[in-house]
Amino acid sequence: MNIRTPRPAATADEALDHPRSLAAFRTVKRLIGGYAAISVLTLGAVYLLRHDTGLVNQTVWIRGGIVALTSLLMLAFAVGASRGRRRAYLRLRIASGVMTVAIAVLVSLPGFLPLWMRVEQGVCGLLLAGVVAVANGKHLRTLFATR
Repeated sequence: MNIRTPRPAATADEALDHPRSLAAFRTVKRLIGGYAAISVLTLGAVYLLRHDTGLVNQTVWIRGGIVALTSLLMLAFAVGASRGRRRAYLRLRIASGVMTVAIAVLVSLPGFLPLWMRVEQGVCGLLLAGVVAVANGKHLRTLFATR
């Protein structure tokens, strides 16, 4: 009779310290760090260009502020998830997916944003697509499914 004996499950700290977990969280933090840096720099550019109404309007101010704020929140979610906080991981997955879709929609609306901000948002969307791919990957989903 072939009876499989279950392997002992890794403890929570061992699973978080696994090389694949460390690599996944490092990638997520780098992608979100890039997203946050671009967002904050964009907000600075909006401030510097505030007198040019062709480049900066009220929509640009609002969108720039929202994106900068959410990028910093997502960075906090990523740090929390890397420390094993299941709720932070769930928030990271939801926020990154929602923001990626929102960016795709807003960039595709004609005349909604100036060209320079569409390009900036497109870059942010690509960074967040990477976060979505890694955060929803099998390894991290499995890691948090057992927590």
